[in-house]
Amino acid sequence: MKWSSPIPCPQPLRDVRLADPATRQREREEQAYTRGLEAGENRLREQLLQQRNELLELQNGVLQSLRHAALQVARDTETTLLDLAFEVAQKVVAEIPISRELVEANLRAALAQVQEATRFRIHLHPDDLALLRQHGSDLLADPPGPQTMQFVPAPHIARGGCLVKTDFGLIDARRETRLELLRPAPTP
Repeated sequence: MKWSSPIPCPQPLRDVRLADPATRQREREEQAYTRGLEAGENRLREQLLQQRNELLELQNGVLQSLRHAALQVARDTETTLLDLAFEVAQKVVAEIPISRELVEANLRAALAQVQEATRFRIHLHPDDLALLRQHGSDLLADPPGPQTMQFVPAPHIARGGCLVKTDFGLIDARRETRLELLRPAPTP
């Protein structure tokens, strides 16, 4: 290209050089590189933000699962401890020696539930019946009034317990039945 007219300059020009096409190309490349770098940084920033959000969701899910698992472990442990306590209670009760006082107390509790029955039969272990007879328990005597009471030896009844059969129903005062009533109901 040729210039046909001069360009007026109010002051003398110093260190002026003609633009080199290679320099202009380099400047365009540097500008493109800078724009590309900024675009890459923006894209990377967006990806990091997305990954951070995904990690937070994953962390919250893990924490929620751990809370649920901890509650389940607590429930399972409670149930297991209750079952264990009940088994220990059964063993302790089973090891309590059978005495006249124990048999009488259980029999009195059962007879206190007999209401308006004129006849009733008390089923208890033969050894318990012999124990009451040996000590001359006042419970062996017929109660005053129109009621009649009959003692029936029943080897299938565990020592210390009894069944009272009336015309109106059954009173179960066996030790194992009483223990079973103490067993906690399973939690849902």
